[in-house]
Amino acid sequence: MTKFDELVNGGIFGKGIENPYGKYFIGDTFLNALTSSPDDQIGIGTVTFKPGSRNNWHIHHDGYQILLVTDGEGWYQEEGKPAQSLKQGDVIVTKDGVKHWHGAKADSWFEHIAITAGTPEWLEPVDDETYNNL
Repeated sequence: MTKFDELVNGGIFGKGIENPYGKYFIGDTFLNALTSSPDDQIGIGTVTFKPGSRNNWHIHHDGYQILLVTDGEGWYQEEGKPAQSLKQGDVIVTKDGVKHWHGAKADSWFEHIAITAGTPEWLEPVDDETYNNL
């Protein structure tokens, strides 16, 4: 099996199911809910993005999100800041109340582990013009 095949199949954890939050994403993504903290305040799961897929702008209220990039190449952007290119091994920490988005590059699958606390507020999609200019 090639590295590409492994990612398409979801890496070491498996790609999971079609993302049930798909209405907050552009393109095809998959979610594998791995576990939660004993008090159910923190969720941990993998998200696998097909090339060009991304989530909407969103904010985590009363919490945070940590992304551990496990494979492929992607983007992360906070409102008012330039987008950051992501690759395997990168770590992103999004603090409480910060508007942001993340997803795959146009020509690469992308996978990360998301460690999330708080309540997400889903906002507008990342428009094609913004995304295509990265």
